[in-house]
Amino acid sequence: MMRTMLAVLYTGLWLCANPAAAQDVTGLLTGEMSKLTLADPGAEALPQVELLTMEDAPASLGDYQGKWVVLNFWATWCAPCRHEMPALDRLQAAMPEIAVLPVATGRNPTEAVTRFWEEAAIENLTVLRDPKSTLARQLGVAALPVTLILDPEGREVGRLIGDAEWDSPEAQALLKALQAGS
Repeated sequence: MMRTMLAVLYTGLWLCANPAAAQDVTGLLTGEMSKLTLADPGAEALPQVELLTMEDAPASLGDYQGKWVVLNFWATWCAPCRHEMPALDRLQAAMPEIAVLPVATGRNPTEAVTRFWEEAAIENLTVLRDPKSTLARQLGVAALPVTLILDPEGREVGRLIGDAEWDSPEAQALLKALQAGS
């Protein structure tokens, strides 16, 4: 109940602060995208925490400045995460103008990630790692999966807790509307 009230409040605040986006986004929070909570319109850019590539090279969300980002926190042991990853892969293929970034948070041995990528036939995603869950903790990610939509300035626009079919027509329409409103 409280979560629904917060979602309605945040949606209202976001739409008031972004009147051009109101007509584009309101009707698009349907299906699984109805689980999306829009962020405070005054949100600041996410903290710059060092992430790692699969090769242990440093990486940062700042590398994606200027692009819309679908930032997905997941783990190899998380069944809903494993279920939604192919949809995220298909989303990246369908919308190459955005960056779909899965971040393996916590203990996820690179061998397990590689094995899962092969089993699930993931072809379009580059995985980043947050082995100590530093970024996840700073963003209040308490359960997995959690997906954040970031605008080109690195600010959180929306958050969806739980898995979703990210390649669905509803998700793609929402992402396109958000892009058009920026």
